Formats: sequence, C-alpha cells, structure tokens
Amino acid sequence: MSVLEAHSHISSSPIFVSSQIPDIPEMGGFVVFSGIVRNLNEGKKVTHLEYEAYAPMANEMIRAILEDACKKWDLLHANCIHRVGKLGISEIAVIVETGSIHRAEAYESNRYIIDRVKHEVPIWKKEFYLDGSSEWSKGCAHESH
Repeated sequence: MSVLEAHSHISSSPIFVSSQIPDIPEMGGFVVFSGIVRNLNEGKKVTHLEYEAYAPMANEMIRAILEDACKKWDLLHANCIHRVGKLGISEIAVIVETGSIHRAEAYESNRYIIDRVKHEVPIWKKEFYLDGSSEWSKGCAHESH
C-alpha cells in the first residue's frame, strides 16, 4: 500500500459515517460501505441485535483481510470497524472504507473486504424479535467473492 496503513478495530462505541475523506492527493476513488441494523429479517420484526467477538482475534483477522486486499489492489486507504454489544435499529454495525487511484479498485476491494469479514471473522450476532424471541444468526448465507 502506498500512502496509509490499513486500520481495523472492534468497537463497543457507536460508529458514524464521517464526511471527512482522507487527504490523499493520489486517491481518485473512495468507497464507504455501512452495514445497518434493519427492523426485519426473514419475515420477522427485529427490535435490536447483539454482537459478540473476542476483540484481539477479530482485530488480527480483519487486519489480515485488509492487508490481503492491499496486496490484491493498489489501495491507498483501507479501514474496517465492526461494532459489538447491543445495537438498535438504524445503527451501523460495520463500516468498510477503501480508497485507490481508480474507482474500480475501490469498489472491488470494498466488496472483497466485507464479504471476507462476514464469512471468516468470528463475530457472533444474536437477533431479538418483536415477539420476545431471540436467535443466534446462522451466518451469512449470501454468496461471497
């Protein structure tokens, strides 16, 4: 990676989308993905989520994913933050930022990072429903890269 180091961390604090774009003159594309807690999953009304992770292990794994992305694409910026704890509807659960000289690299690398984080990093999600029931997520069933 040319300019910035990759950053990752597990956080119990709320995540906000910043209006600040990294000051990297060479960067022509900057992509931000935000995974947001929604109020419906598989036909059931969701009231909130709880995420758990062993932060030292999750941080190391996310950092390795970011490093892999930086090797695969010529990224100038890579960042991933994942929340743990209780999250309400509309709160951000995960954010991924990527920046590169060209937009295609920024888009492709961003998708690569979020797919790998969701499929590989041991972060557990429990969904709580309006009917009072709760259930641990069985993982992301959607196709990944």
